[in-house]
Amino acid sequence: MSGAGVRVLDAIEGSRREPDPALFLGQGKAAEVAEAVRRLDATLVVVNHDISAVQQRNLEKEVGVTVIDRTGLILDIFAQRARSAEGKLQVELAQLERLSTRLIRGWTHLERQKGGIGLRGPGETQLETDRRLIGHRVKLLKQRLVRLQGQRSTQRRARARSGSLNVSLVGYTNAGKSTLFNRLTSAGAYAADQLFATLDTTSRRLHVGAGRQVVVSDTVGFIRHLPTTLVEAFRATLEETIHADLLLHVVDASHPDRDLQIEAVDHVLREIGAGDVPQWLIMNKVDRLAQPPRIERAECGTLRRVWLSAATGDGVSGLRESLAVFAAEPVTPPPVIHQHPSNSQDSDVAKRSAVGAP
Repeated sequence: MSGAGVRVLDAIEGSRREPDPALFLGQGKAAEVAEAVRRLDATLVVVNHDISAVQQRNLEKEVGVTVIDRTGLILDIFAQRARSAEGKLQVELAQLERLSTRLIRGWTHLERQKGGIGLRGPGETQLETDRRLIGHRVKLLKQRLVRLQGQRSTQRRARARSGSLNVSLVGYTNAGKSTLFNRLTSAGAYAADQLFATLDTTSRRLHVGAGRQVVVSDTVGFIRHLPTTLVEAFRATLEETIHADLLLHVVDASHPDRDLQIEAVDHVLREIGAGDVPQWLIMNKVDRLAQPPRIERAECGTLRRVWLSAATGDGVSGLRESLAVFAAEPVTPPPVIHQHPSNSQDSDVAKRSAVGAP
């Protein structure tokens, strides 16, 4: 939550067989949240699920402060992080497509008016006007993104003609992708210990010897239950992943839920059509585990995992050497052997219930 500029005062958990149609939480749990808001003098309530516009409006009446849901929070973080023109276009598109289904929240005062003219006339006209303006802007943004998509396609064809291989860094948000990208390419891309520090794809050439070049791309981080609207809005950026020759799946090896994060990233990769792209697991942040860097291979000799620390640089040379081998044999890229660790500690991690993020 600190990534959104919000300080968490309390976390209230609850479970229901199905969401309450009016409040999502249920009357008793909503009253508990309202009491906590008053006791802590809170100014914002974040629901770690997607809720409807009606549920959001009713909850705000119940608790007395602004309420946002999971997608709203992620979009707010994205808006803060977007730096390039393309990133800003994609964030605005996602925001407008979400807003177009929630316009009724701004016109609740019409519910108290009487008569057909007061209710159906001005209210309906204003809503239709807003939707038309939003629809026009969405169409314009999509056209601009299509042009950017065409430019990326042209760049990929040019790289293919030059014989360069495309390698994309993917992984859960805050796994260390940008730090590793900078370590490999000396690019100076923005890297920070925060959610979604990277929203804009950055590509750099990496020389791996014998005149061969690898184009390495840093991409947006993934997260569990990534909203479909965000996946669609960022499809132009994510296409770098779809067309890659190899994915370096960067994992925060020190995170207690790392196996769940691996599964979340694999799910998104399948969703965008990149599930069949060859993939290596890059177990990052071994310095926090007090473990040495190393390369794990299967019995047949294929690469399984690379353990390294992007922050200190330990083990990065081993990754470079592996990429050089990969570049030397582009026709038969080494397959990933996707197995979960067999030790008891990792097995316990895999069994833990997911904690909603962010």
